[in-house]
Amino acid sequence: MVPAAWARHAADQARADDDIGVHLTLNSEHDSYRWGPVTHAPSLQSGEGGFPRTLADLWDHADPTEVLRELRAQIERAKVWGLDVTHLAPHLSAITLRPEFFDVYLELAVEYQLPIRLPSTISAEQAGFPFRRLAAEEGVVFPDHFDHDWRAGSRQRVLDAVASLSPGVTEIHVQPAIDTPEVRAIAGEHADGWIADLELATSDELRAALDAADAVMIGFRELRDAMRS
Repeated sequence: MVPAAWARHAADQARADDDIGVHLTLNSEHDSYRWGPVTHAPSLQSGEGGFPRTLADLWDHADPTEVLRELRAQIERAKVWGLDVTHLAPHLSAITLRPEFFDVYLELAVEYQLPIRLPSTISAEQAGFPFRRLAAEEGVVFPDHFDHDWRAGSRQRVLDAVASLSPGVTEIHVQPAIDTPEVRAIAGEHADGWIADLELATSDELRAALDAADAVMIGFRELRDAMRS
């Protein structure tokens, strides 16, 4: 999340072969932990400073031209920091299911030749437009399945997802975090779930479950290579 505090520090810690995407960010949802645009973007500012807290506020006021400029700047800043960006994903799905913002998402994916994250549990009819077909027609690569739950704490969901994998590429979403006073101040009641996600992601239990499922572990770098070929 390029606009967020400590993003540059995180980039400095990255290894050359890490899979690191740009989490395209237009919302700042936490009560006290705030961030805002990296460009001059009046329509993306909330009255209290920083990005809007809610998707409804963003969608009511955001100028698509400013959205495109802001999100392109976030990608460019990540590259200036030395990151070999492997993919794009939207924070809070802000640009996924609104046609005027999905156009921005696709434009950037095509421009930078980067795979993207798309929901797999929402149909074109529910979204109101064929977002997956539009992405495929532009040659944009995305995982076939996206397993997620934004509530903190993922152990049983992840183990169940691994045990019932479908053919194709599945992205399983977790939110791992080291236990620090800063994380607890930001996340409040969700902190325990984030910390548990780190324990799960680094556990022998998860490795055993992946082995039992005959899952082949890949990253977005492989999807990027496929897209660019």
